[in-house]
Amino acid sequence: MNVTRESDSPTEVTLSILMDSVDEEPYLNRSYRRVVSRLQIPGFRPGKAPRSIVESHVGRTALVQEALEFMIPESLDKVLKEQDIKAFAEPELEIVDLEPVSYKAVVPLEPEVDLGEIDSIHLERDPVEVSEEQVDHVLQDLRFEAAPWEPVERPVAFGDLVTLNVKGTISGEQAIDDQGVDFIPQQDNQMPLPGFSVYLEGMKDGQEKEFALTVPEDYPQEIYAGKECRFQVEVLAIKEKQLPELDDEFAKGVREGYESLAALTEYVRQRLTEEGESSAQRQLEQNSLEALRNQATIQASQIIYQRELESMREDRERALRNQRMDMDTYLGYLGQTEDEWRDMIRPEAEQRLNTFLVIRKLADQEGLEVQPGEVEEEIDRLISASGSESQSSMRMALDTENAKDSIRSSLLNRKVMARLVEIVEGNGSAESQTSDSPESTVTAEAPEANQESPDDTGVNEAEGSAEEISADVSSTEDEAVN
Repeated sequence: MNVTRESDSPTEVTLSILMDSVDEEPYLNRSYRRVVSRLQIPGFRPGKAPRSIVESHVGRTALVQEALEFMIPESLDKVLKEQDIKAFAEPELEIVDLEPVSYKAVVPLEPEVDLGEIDSIHLERDPVEVSEEQVDHVLQDLRFEAAPWEPVERPVAFGDLVTLNVKGTISGEQAIDDQGVDFIPQQDNQMPLPGFSVYLEGMKDGQEKEFALTVPEDYPQEIYAGKECRFQVEVLAIKEKQLPELDDEFAKGVREGYESLAALTEYVRQRLTEEGESSAQRQLEQNSLEALRNQATIQASQIIYQRELESMREDRERALRNQRMDMDTYLGYLGQTEDEWRDMIRPEAEQRLNTFLVIRKLADQEGLEVQPGEVEEEIDRLISASGSESQSSMRMALDTENAKDSIRSSLLNRKVMARLVEIVEGNGSAESQTSDSPESTVTAEAPEANQESPDDTGVNEAEGSAEEISADVSSTEDEAVN
C-alpha cells in the first residue's frame, strides 16, 4: 500500500491510501467466494465456477465493489497500526478510485482538553428553606387524595368527577364515541379539546348538550387540525370530594399510619427538606460543570461534533417513532427544514460533546475509575430497588456487557461530579496533570442535555410536589380519569 499523510493537525489526520494489486488480491478472493455462492452460471454447480469465469460474467468492478465492505476498514486498521495513529472515532472515508482502489480517510484524534485552574472555581450550594405554606400544600394534597368521591345533587363544577357519554363528529366522521367515561373538568384541562371543560360547567345530572369546538392546528392527528368538532354530551353522574378533617385520625389512615397529625407534618417537612437538598445538590453540580466547561480549552475534530449531531437526530427519530410520527411530520409541525432544525440543535450537540470531554478529562486527571465489584453492587442495588417479581430476567438483562458499560459510565459520572463539587466548595484541591499525553484511559457517558434545574434564586426552596411526597405517605387508589 502507498500511504500519504496529506495533512496533520492536533485534532485529525488525513491519509491518502492507494492499494496495489498484491494488497487487493486477498480481498478480491474473499469477494469472489461471496459472489460465486449467489450466482447460477450455466455449466457449473452453484458456488463452483472459477474466479476467471465469475469475473468475466459480472466484471472485475463488481468484485471490487463487493470487496470494499471489508477491504477499506481492514486495510485502514492496518495502516493506523503501522502509523501508530489512534483514532478517537470512526474515520470519515471517501472512495477516490476503484482501478486500483484508492481512498482518503480523515481520522479524528483524541481531543486536546485543558481544564485550566480548577481550584480557581469557587461555588456555594443554595441554602434550603421549607415554608409552612409548602408543608400545608402537601398536607392539603394528601387530604384531597384520601377523600372519597361522593354523589352530589347540584350542577357540575370545576374539580368534580363527572361520568359522561361523549360523541364527537368532525366533517361528518365520528371521531369520538366514549360511553360512561369519567372526566374531571378543569379550566386548564385541554382534553379532549381546549374549551371542553367550560361547556360542562353548570350541567345537571341527566342533561344533554351539543356544542362545537375548533380542533387546534397542532393537533397530533393532522387530518383533523383546524376543523370543527361537534360534541354531543350527556351527564350520567356528578361526584365531589368529601374532604376529611385534617387531624390525628386522618394522619393514622395515611399509608402505614402516623400516630398524630404532628408526626405526619414533621415527616412531610423532612421529605421537603430532603427534596430541597437534593435539588440544591443537582444545581451545584450543574453550575460546577458549567463553570468548568466554560473555562476549559477544547480542541477537537469537527467530525466528532458532526457525529454527535447525527446521534441526537437518531435519538429524536427513535422518540418520534415511539409516538408514531416520522421526522418529516415533526419538521412540518415546527415549520422548519431539515437544515434549519440541524442548525437549531447544533449548539446543544456541541455542548453535550464538550461536557462529555470535560468529564472524561477530569476523571483521568483525578485518577477516578470504577472497579468491577462496584458495577456488581450497583446491579444488585438496581434489582433490589425495582421490587420486580421477575428479578431473574432483570439480572439477565443487566448482566450484558452493554448494560455493564452503561452502569460503569453512570458510576464514573457520579464520582466525577462528587469530586468536582468537593473542589469547588474548597474541600480538596484538584490533582495536577501528571502526564502530557492527551490519551485517557477512562470513559464517561455524556450527561443529558436538558438537566433539571431549580429556580435561580438566592434561596433554594424545596418544591416537593404532592405526587413525589404522597407517593411515600399515601395509599389511596388511583381515580379512573381520562
